[in-house]
Amino acid sequence: MKRLDWNQLNEAARREALARPAQSRADELRRGVEAIVAEVRARGDTALFELSAKYDRCSLQALEVDAAEFASAEAALTPELKAAIREAAGRIEAFHQAAAPQPVALDTAEGVRVERMLRPVQRVGLYVPAGSAPLPSTALMLGVPARLAGCREVVLCSPARADGRCDEAVLYAARVTGVHRVFKLGGAQAIAALAYGTASVPKCDKLFGPGNAWVTEAKLQVSGDPEGAAIDMPAGPSEVLVIADAAAAPAFVAADLLSQAEHGPDSQVILLSDSAEQLERVASEVQRQCALLPRAETARQALAQSRLILVDSLEQAVAVSNRYAPEHLILQVAEPRALLPAVDSAGSIFLGAWTPESLGDYCSGSNHVLPTYGYARSYSGVSVASFQKQITVQEASAEGLRRIGPCAATLAATEQLEAHRQAVMLRLAALEASV
Repeated sequence: MKRLDWNQLNEAARREALARPAQSRADELRRGVEAIVAEVRARGDTALFELSAKYDRCSLQALEVDAAEFASAEAALTPELKAAIREAAGRIEAFHQAAAPQPVALDTAEGVRVERMLRPVQRVGLYVPAGSAPLPSTALMLGVPARLAGCREVVLCSPARADGRCDEAVLYAARVTGVHRVFKLGGAQAIAALAYGTASVPKCDKLFGPGNAWVTEAKLQVSGDPEGAAIDMPAGPSEVLVIADAAAAPAFVAADLLSQAEHGPDSQVILLSDSAEQLERVASEVQRQCALLPRAETARQALAQSRLILVDSLEQAVAVSNRYAPEHLILQVAEPRALLPAVDSAGSIFLGAWTPESLGDYCSGSNHVLPTYGYARSYSGVSVASFQKQITVQEASAEGLRRIGPCAATLAATEQLEAHRQAVMLRLAALEASV
């Protein structure tokens, strides 16, 4: 991990210090995804079988998971794992239910009522990766809010293993959360199938979930096509930024950094501290713990592009963090809530020594599908609201039109939209004539 002193860097060096690993949207990748999407659109299920054999190295007999596979998956899991999945789902549901948007009705003037009604996105597509490791937690994070939102049909895609089956824990999590249909599909071809539909896979209105560069590129491409599908958010590699004071436990800080570094070689971890000694202690602890990890080589590749940055104060650390806008922000300081009001941009925040980011990944109740690559400046994580549309309704009585009609007419005239003005004035004239 590279060591830097923030206050010794010029502006260009500061930009470089906070630069993410180059996001892969090279021409070759873009063309490759375009070709896959075109194949799926042109040849449907036939292309999906062929692409699954090519990229997932499995020979599928059917694209959709059937009842027997769900039953087999559940039987294969330990009681302990099934209980943990149900426990996590319960907390995720409790938080997301409490945080869900509510209908609103308000009289903004006498005789003028404005309302907000909520309607679910009718059919949604969820993508659960299974590249280097299956992610049943992502099935929970997407399936629970989709069910709470009331989506009519929830479709999930996850890559099959070489034996032609999806991960058992992913299938069980999908069943627990009420997902309606599951398909054994991964990569850009899964995104294309969900966005455009095939004979087997239904066309979805909006797509959710993380993925590799191919999945991300496919989501961006289909979201830019009027015939495609909307997406939850643009995203890049997983990342964490930790702010630690001199008293923070180096072992805890190092463990949090490594928990993100092991995701993939393009993940990024950053540590900010006002203590040079702390930076050194954490660096040593990272090396010690990393050597013990099964995914040590993956973590080392991520650490090679990560940073240890010395700052003058914790307040400056928060300012640097806001500039970076991390997916995960961990405040490993004595009084973390004192820093919270100054945090403007982060996907999810973890306060204090006893709140590892892993809790948010799995079972605290918050969502782990979060904006990355700096998108936390303008995007939020997935929630029930992500699966809903908010539709406004207004109704004016005759008295209501008398009260606010002149305001609308004046503004319409200013914008030189005479038909807008007349739509108001004709009604006002009719009301005057009826008196």
